[in-house]
Amino acid sequence: MGDFVARGYSKQNFVSAPELVADHESGGEPLFAGLTRRHAYITSKRVFDIVVSILCLPLFLGLCCVLIVLNPFWNPGELFYLQRRMGKDRKGFIMLKFRSMTRENNIKRGADDPLETSRITPLGRWLRRSKADELPQILNVLLGEMSLIGPRPEVFSFAQTYRSVIPDYSIRESVRPGMTGYAQVKQGYTDTIEMARRKADLDAFYVRNMGWRLDLYVLAGTIAILYAPCKTRQ
Repeated sequence: MGDFVARGYSKQNFVSAPELVADHESGGEPLFAGLTRRHAYITSKRVFDIVVSILCLPLFLGLCCVLIVLNPFWNPGELFYLQRRMGKDRKGFIMLKFRSMTRENNIKRGADDPLETSRITPLGRWLRRSKADELPQILNVLLGEMSLIGPRPEVFSFAQTYRSVIPDYSIRESVRPGMTGYAQVKQGYTDTIEMARRKADLDAFYVRNMGWRLDLYVLAGTIAILYAPCKTRQ
């Protein structure tokens, strides 16, 4: 129900069968037709997520092997970084990344604090710029916790803060979070509450208009970012 409310549906939209017939006869579109199309989109998107993630598994395993060899020299520590993020319907989950920063036992970064760039390791800097650090999230996709495209999952505690100060922030939590998203393509990395406000607006636009046309736009934009050799990325 959260998905429908986010796209502008409400209980008042669920009319009786005679009203649907009348709407159809008057040239309008029955609500059931819209719901059927949305169901087809959600189903096909999930199939796309699974197929692409399975195809990426050999790349993921190969990069794991490379990092196991290189990490002791340029990125000492664990292979993966695990962090609790906010998922669909406000359910927390553990998101996977290749670790790109030095380990800190007492991290005190808040929702309005900048990224601690001094902790990024030499190899971690390449992982972040190439976005290769995000590749382990195909496992989150296969588990159904994420999608390839959707609002980026926020740090759990940050999301709780943003929800209290940003109107309609919870709209982005009505769908599966994504490995890439409309806000990432349009805005990029955010590390302040003011930037998070803009990000929330972009995410809300995506949720209200999500479909294959918008997903293909995000996918094309993501590929352009990945293969822009002269563009600085965080």
